[in-house]
Amino acid sequence: FFFNDTATTEIYTSLFVGSVRCGQETGIIMIIRNLFKKGRMVPLFFRKGFATTAVNKERLLAICPIDGRYKNQVASLSNYFSESALIKYRVQVELHWFKSLLKEKGLVFNDKPLGDADVKLLDDIVKSFSTDDAQKVKDIEAVTNHDMKAVEYFIKDKIKDSSHLKSLGEYIHFTCTSEDINNLAYGLLLSDSISKEVYPKISEMQKVLITMSYNMAGASMMARTHGQPATPTTMGKELANYVYRINDSVQELRKFKTPGKFNGAVGNFNAHVVTCPQLDWITISKNFVESLGLKWVPYSTQIEQHDGMAKIFNTIERLNTILIGLCRDIWMYTSYGYFKLKVIKGEVGSSTMPHKVNPIYFENAEGNLGIANALFGHFSSKLPISRMQRDLSDSTVIRNIGLAFGYSLVGYSSIMTGLKRLDINQEGMLNELDNHYELLAEAVQTVMRRYKKDAPYELLKDFTRGKEVKQADYLSFVENLDIPSDEKEKLKKLKPSLYIGTAKKLAQDITKYIQCAII
Repeated sequence: FFFNDTATTEIYTSLFVGSVRCGQETGIIMIIRNLFKKGRMVPLFFRKGFATTAVNKERLLAICPIDGRYKNQVASLSNYFSESALIKYRVQVELHWFKSLLKEKGLVFNDKPLGDADVKLLDDIVKSFSTDDAQKVKDIEAVTNHDMKAVEYFIKDKIKDSSHLKSLGEYIHFTCTSEDINNLAYGLLLSDSISKEVYPKISEMQKVLITMSYNMAGASMMARTHGQPATPTTMGKELANYVYRINDSVQELRKFKTPGKFNGAVGNFNAHVVTCPQLDWITISKNFVESLGLKWVPYSTQIEQHDGMAKIFNTIERLNTILIGLCRDIWMYTSYGYFKLKVIKGEVGSSTMPHKVNPIYFENAEGNLGIANALFGHFSSKLPISRMQRDLSDSTVIRNIGLAFGYSLVGYSSIMTGLKRLDINQEGMLNELDNHYELLAEAVQTVMRRYKKDAPYELLKDFTRGKEVKQADYLSFVENLDIPSDEKEKLKKLKPSLYIGTAKKLAQDITKYIQCAII
């Protein structure tokens, strides 16, 4: 059974256990019936050995898996991308402008500055903003049929009990077009979501990959180029490659500041200048946008043209593409037996094949990151285009950026789960290398070149191309080479598992070559 709140669960679980021990089954049945009637308890599928799970009906009816199957993994994104969050960010920007505006000398006629009580009231509107407040804004919007005007009316209603603030009510949304507020709200929520959601997830992943790189630095394996046997490497070095690439994308992302514009209906401060021509509106705009931690854009139409936002999406798309490559490589390494998948008791790999243990988390991540990238790609190509001084097509598109972040986070979580279920199969990797002495052909022909022997590449090509060379054949070949005896002995001692160059060192030293701010 599942109770609708934790406290009830704890109380009645103890009661039930005690009743069973005392043989009071009838009392238990009466309690259950009573709870059913009050709607405090719902039945769930239960069988010994299986975990009980509360099924949320809303999730079962959700059209998108982000709001259904994956909701637990992305619930925190509602703090940034939900309708309620967007409205809160809009209120935040409106009130920040209201307070900033009232500090400008020569704007407000015959009025005293905001007092501490005024400022606290305004700040509390943002701090205490709730879904009930968001609903009030939506109720107003149902009448106005305009989302930003609804925010303005909501704020005016919130300050109506303060005679001083009420008298200043018309300075709310003063000189603003909707996009002045809207683009800054999106800029803030985008910056916050990246810093508070994306970076921590990638940082956690990087820590795991760095640890694996170090621990597997000397785990020799046969590389594959074009899917065919190639010069050996180590698993640690191959994972370090991804650590380096992921870090590069993250550092590129860190360079960007989300842009923002604040210049009126078509970007020229028209209403500003005709109202108060004595004020330096360009500087006021710059200071205001930068006070929010955003990059000021001096040139725009009615909207901020989203070029900066497109750069951010392109960078995240590239990061996700790198991670898709990681997923595919680990999938292949698992297929070749380089990794073994941990068996989790109770889990099922196939509805008909009981033996199956599958790399499902890497497959899941690949799929979800692919969906995220399809969305990011559309955002990057569509959002910078708006007809003349603006059309509304960007508005409906930009409302969906949370989806791309949602699918990205699901992918990141799946990768993390998958990485923790991997065990390196060093024995299997060494056995494979021992059967492929042709991998040393590169080493032999390069030594011969040093001593200016004729056609060493061609000689090794005839000996190894398309063949699996065993150790005995390799040793016999080396013995007959016309090279100094010390070089000959060195090549005889060489094994494919030892022919790894600086791979081990590179894997162990990966943190020397990346910026560890995210780590």
